Amino acid sequence: MRSGHRLGRRFGWLWAAYGTSALGTWLAFGAFPLLAIQVLHAGPAEVAALSSVGAAVGAVAAVPLGSWTEFRRKRTVLIAMDLVRFAALLTIPAAFALGVLTFVQLLLVSVVVAASDITFRAASGAYLKTLLPAEDLLVANARLESTAWTTTIVGPPLGGAAIGLLGPVATVVADAVSHLLSALGLGAAGGHEPRPDRRKTARMRAGDLLDGWRYILADATLRPLFCNTVLFNGLVMATQPLLAVLMLDRLGFTPWQYGLAFAAPSVAGLVGSRLARPLVTRFGPYRVLVVAGALRAVWPVGLAFPGPGTAGLLLVIGVELGLIFCCGVFNPVYATHRLARTATDRVTRTLTAWAVTTRASTALLTATWGVLGALLGPRTAIALAGVLLLVTPLLLPRRAATSPREPQPTPSRA
Repeated sequence: MRSGHRLGRRFGWLWAAYGTSALGTWLAFGAFPLLAIQVLHAGPAEVAALSSVGAAVGAVAAVPLGSWTEFRRKRTVLIAMDLVRFAALLTIPAAFALGVLTFVQLLLVSVVVAASDITFRAASGAYLKTLLPAEDLLVANARLESTAWTTTIVGPPLGGAAIGLLGPVATVVADAVSHLLSALGLGAAGGHEPRPDRRKTARMRAGDLLDGWRYILADATLRPLFCNTVLFNGLVMATQPLLAVLMLDRLGFTPWQYGLAFAAPSVAGLVGSRLARPLVTRFGPYRVLVVAGALRAVWPVGLAFPGPGTAGLLLVIGVELGLIFCCGVFNPVYATHRLARTATDRVTRTLTAWAVTTRASTALLTATWGVLGALLGPRTAIALAGVLLLVTPLLLPRRAATSPREPQPTPSRA
């Protein structure tokens, strides 16, 4: 990124709010399963349900919120979602202090947080598009991406230390406070945001909930990009539990070595995100999008081949470095391209549909690969996912978009 490229005070507050809440989320990473295990003595099935069912139900709940958010001021929605997450998370330490914490409460809070998180991300994309001119979107997305990787590097080690010293409840409190600080930062951003035009329909109909998917599938550029990212993300995430079994059980790595294998390579994501704009300036957005998108699919198959000892650990770190670097370059370019191709009055619904599909497909593929891992063994299942990932570049857009898609008015219904 060009040094000193200023994006204005309001983006600065949005950036700070994003970083604060992202850091809080990573600080509390793993806190809910630990609470379920240590405090509620939950078994493996309940812990798995807490991670999968909560996220899946939250994704479903976010679908109507996307349509509702489209016609509201986005900064107001962002503040509301932060406050909802703050209030929901704060019920956990309150219930723990009173001795009334239950598994059902953990599950309900995870649903509320998941739905609010999807809505926040969709609304922030729409807000960003109205906040900055098109030529500044790549710089903004690169800065958000670099912040995401920075919090990924810093958050889990700090959260792990806090859990060791103070217990998982303390990190949940930190997460809640981070969302409150995010809401205060967004409130301090100020500025006038015009209210989006309301639809002429008297009420939202069931068919309106599918508007985001209709818009994506009708666009010749968004459609392949959507299929590529959903399948790529789902297959990469589906192998993570199997890789944990392979490294911690079969190969005998210690937990700190396993953590190091995934925390250290996150530095490559920070580097990649900072190189995204110079690469686009030199080679053009379409070429960077396709090349980085194709190269990121090459690495995961290598995760099927680590052996025990230092050599195996270095192999995993090397594969993750290459994968995360390519993702760091790809993600801000892809996010900018997606915003540019989406009409302003469809951004929230489109991003909501994108996020919901990604989370649902990830949950489905993770469950499928869990079965394959039990039947074929973790190495074979990881290798199978890696081979399938080599096909995903075929789903990238075949040609550069000639111009941003023209906004289309929302159809009114009698």
